[in-house]
Amino acid sequence: MPPLRPAEFCRQLLAALDASEGRRKRRKRDTTPDAIGMAIKRDLLEAVAQENPAPAAFELWLMERCQAAGAARGPVRAMALDVYAEWRLAEASNAFQAWLEQGAPSDDAQRDG
Repeated sequence: MPPLRPAEFCRQLLAALDASEGRRKRRKRDTTPDAIGMAIKRDLLEAVAQENPAPAAFELWLMERCQAAGAARGPVRAMALDVYAEWRLAEASNAFQAWLEQGAPSDDAQRDG
């Protein structure tokens, strides 16, 4: 597979978040913390998709976002680490990358659609 650009990966991951949102809504416990974390992650993904950092600069781009978050630095850092780990996985796993390219098909997304 061709090298994966962070912006394209983040656009694909945004589609995958829809399925996780369906799972979150079905949980019986209070999922407010999950919703807050997913909102932070969604903001990061959308910013990456818009700004299109180079693959070699992606980690630095995420770090700068964390530093700019001020008091919210901890939660933003947690989500930035998650995004970066998933991007690295997509780079290393053709199967994961193919799943994302297919629109991240999921039984959860189909059930909620």
